[in-house]
Amino acid sequence: MYGKCGSIKDSERAFHEMPERNMVTWNAMIGGYTHQGHADMAIRLFEEMKSEVAPNYVTMVCVLSACSRGGAVEWGMEIFESMRDRYKIEPGSEHYACIVDLLGRAGMVENAYEFVKKMPMHPTIEVWGALLNACRVYGKAELGKIAASNLFALDPKDSGNHVLLSNMFAAAGRWEEATLVRKEMMDVGIKKGAGCSWLTAKNRIHVFQAKDTSHAMNSEIQAMLVKLRMEMKAAGYIPDTNYALYDLEEEEKITEVWYHSEKIALAFGLVAIPPGVPIRITKNLRICGDCHSAFKFISGIVGRDIIVRDNSRFHHFQSSQCSCRDYW
Repeated sequence: MYGKCGSIKDSERAFHEMPERNMVTWNAMIGGYTHQGHADMAIRLFEEMKSEVAPNYVTMVCVLSACSRGGAVEWGMEIFESMRDRYKIEPGSEHYACIVDLLGRAGMVENAYEFVKKMPMHPTIEVWGALLNACRVYGKAELGKIAASNLFALDPKDSGNHVLLSNMFAAAGRWEEATLVRKEMMDVGIKKGAGCSWLTAKNRIHVFQAKDTSHAMNSEIQAMLVKLRMEMKAAGYIPDTNYALYDLEEEEKITEVWYHSEKIALAFGLVAIPPGVPIRITKNLRICGDCHSAFKFISGIVGRDIIVRDNSRFHHFQSSQCSCRDYW
């Protein structure tokens, strides 16, 4: 529970206070480190675990995921390659997906694709999804089309895969192809789920979408956004308009990225949550690169801990730094 809520210190305390630990407990603690991207801590606990209980299938998924999110390529490959001989565990589709994600996140996208082609089983949705995401991050549009076509064959109704492909084309400036993907979605009746961010204040959940002006405290939110924008500009922040996924003029792109849902949620949090209390935001999509950069600036300017749980992991912003070390 603590691990999934991002309270890793509380998770550690509960773990170390237990009079007796079993397989589930060890896996849960390693999984907690995984969500934080602490590959070193996950590996250390994995080594400690082996003196008490033998790792199982789930343990290896947790450890490989931690390596992927922490950029520990050598560790991850070594553990994967030792699964059969050292741990007597036959790698499954989840483990293969972790390695594709591990290589893809590290920028080794072609290596990830070669790994997929050599898999002893049919690549799953998770495998092609990891490859497509890596292609989007590193601008590998042609390889991304291959990953997307395989994803569409396996799961033709998933809007997320179509949006990922469209966003990849948009980020590369290939607007016609991005528009075509969106049009194909509409033609076959696939609806894109709305991106949103939410946080709890005064025992209520407050939900925001991009460009949202519907909140009762909208005037205070907008005033806070203006104040933050001025202070961030003075501190050297430059908006990354590559995350404006529409064909707009530069000034319009700056406005587009400034009103992403997580920025609006943060502005509300700064207005509604007392000073000194961490601001915890949840987002149903991956936090964008511009918001990630902005949150680092803001955490230093306002002197607040900001914790964002996106659909991949936790980001703990503190003193102009993020716990992910800009690797996610």
